[in-house]
Amino acid sequence: MAGKSRKASPDAGAPRIEPRWPAVIALLAICGLRLALPEALSAGPRWLLIPVVVGLATPAMWAHRQGLSRLNQVLGYLLLSIVTLDMIWSLTLLLTALPSHREAPGDLLRSAAALWCVNILVFASWYWRLDAGGPHARELDASHTDGAFLFPQMTLLPELKKEMGEEFWRPGFVDYLFLAFNTSTAFSPTDTPVLSRWAKGLVMTQSLISFTTVALLAARAVNIL
Repeated sequence: MAGKSRKASPDAGAPRIEPRWPAVIALLAICGLRLALPEALSAGPRWLLIPVVVGLATPAMWAHRQGLSRLNQVLGYLLLSIVTLDMIWSLTLLLTALPSHREAPGDLLRSAAALWCVNILVFASWYWRLDAGGPHARELDASHTDGAFLFPQMTLLPELKKEMGEEFWRPGFVDYLFLAFNTSTAFSPTDTPVLSRWAKGLVMTQSLISFTTVALLAARAVNIL
């Protein structure tokens, strides 16, 4: 997934620790959006995802603070896998409920909108977790020069990067959130080409889920009118 890049020196002058709180907020937002789903479209009680996320995120944060990067990575993969499977399950229930008219139109529209937002947050978390070996591996580089996505800052000449103050630039969670938002709205990345095959597979999957959800919203809106 990632190639070798220039290592940071002690006097590099750039912060080496990438903040984890945006990723934690994204997970909590996913839990909040799940509460908008009817019980019939949830795998178990709507609140069930909250203790699961908190129960896995807490030791993952502890492992990060203790420098146990491997344990933090495994817990992160497990947490995102559970959240992703829960989203796919809810989306499947939503699609099967549409032709049978078991759910009220308002519930269907609210559920589709919530799942569309969850789709963005889930895939932003995956991009952030996987690109260039993950946040811990990216922290070891002085600047981000190789990864699954070609961000605009990576294409700048070294002289121009230094002049713009981007000499030690590395992508953060917001950069991956922007990428995921564009993928869900335009059904493709806009300013960030996708380089690796695994990333192309994830982008195609996210676009398909987004397209399905938007088509569901449009079809239901037309049906109501």
